[in-house]
Amino acid sequence: MAEVTQMTPRTRDKPEMWALVDCACFYCSCERLFRPDLANSPIVVLSNNDGCVVSLTQEAKDLGFKRGEVFFKSKKRLTEAGVAVFSSNYALYGDISHRVAMAMESIVPEIVQYSIDEAFIPFPMALAAQAEEVGQAVLERIAGWVGMPVRVGLGPTRTLAKLANHWAKEMGPVLRLDLGSGLLEDLLAQTPLENVWGVGRRLSARLAKMGLGSARDLRDMDHRKAARLFSVQLEKTVLELGGYQCVEADLDQVPRKTMVSSRSFAKAITMIDDLAEALSHHCAVAGERLRREGLRAGAISIQISTGRHVDAPLHTGATVTLRSPSSSTGDFIKAANEALRHSFVAGHGYRKAGIMLFDLGEAKPGRPTLFPPPPSTVQSDKLMKAIDRINDRHGRDTIKYSSQGGRNPAWAMRQERLSGFSTTEWDFLPVAKA
Repeated sequence: MAEVTQMTPRTRDKPEMWALVDCACFYCSCERLFRPDLANSPIVVLSNNDGCVVSLTQEAKDLGFKRGEVFFKSKKRLTEAGVAVFSSNYALYGDISHRVAMAMESIVPEIVQYSIDEAFIPFPMALAAQAEEVGQAVLERIAGWVGMPVRVGLGPTRTLAKLANHWAKEMGPVLRLDLGSGLLEDLLAQTPLENVWGVGRRLSARLAKMGLGSARDLRDMDHRKAARLFSVQLEKTVLELGGYQCVEADLDQVPRKTMVSSRSFAKAITMIDDLAEALSHHCAVAGERLRREGLRAGAISIQISTGRHVDAPLHTGATVTLRSPSSSTGDFIKAANEALRHSFVAGHGYRKAGIMLFDLGEAKPGRPTLFPPPPSTVQSDKLMKAIDRINDRHGRDTIKYSSQGGRNPAWAMRQERLSGFSTTEWDFLPVAKA
């Protein structure tokens, strides 16, 4: 059972109110930023290798399309309906997400990034008194600086801010819910359990067997019973719906234990050299992320697999322990190649490859130790730092290892409908013609 030290809706050391800022149809809205001709047109964005629909606008939903539809089965219908279809452009989406965060930070003193398209804003008492005005200012700043449409939900807890954001889709872009208000009671009664943050379909089905059907029913449940019959997390949800802040500690950053980079291929790969290129790419991606977080890895494992729907499916891999904890892409590539030589089985068509870095720890080269790092590690750190700076400034893979391959490798994802990199690469900058 979660410990509740003071049974009051708010405590002095916690924010008076929370806001949840959510970008509307984020992937599709990113594509619209550079295609104003699609402002009111149906759009869908596809998953890796153009597999299925992962994001769609309301116009596409109104035509009967749904998230998760397999693209090759829906391709004809999409074309006949005049739907614009895009491959996932993660470089663009990541950059736009960063710009949205910068716009928010120009208004409020702190944001807590929850996902690529969502962020919480804690409001101290001074801001909470004008929460709706601040929410409107954030919305207008993002629209003016980035052009991204957003919704802002305001509530005394994160769970209620999430609920407000959900209903803001229908009731307006900025919606505030206060404890004891008739609006809150009405919306709690109208909200199905599966739409409550942290509940979902499976848990809501179990709760339904107990006669609970709405968010209000869950709010009125005894929180101790929720913990006893289900989980501490559900107990916290019950308390949050009642105005008691419980979940903020769960969302604080915790030490990362592993780092993974993997991806499926557009076609089956049979050559070990092509798999080595793919693994080198994943080593570079994971290595960059590792260094950004100030970590080193003590070991690396690789995984390669065929498709599941073949006569003799194969999933294999190997692990290599590094001589000393490292954040060097070169060390990871060398170890991944060694693991691949022990794992590769000829005669199979591989459809996926990836790496996992684990045994992670903080990199503190400046901290005095009994056994200082060897000169090779110091030199490697300097090299990686220089490469990261150049790639940050001039674009990913401006400098890369030759083992990562060329521009159009055999293992590349299928992205036949990829839009440009209008905010991250000079060659894709829009050109204005008078």
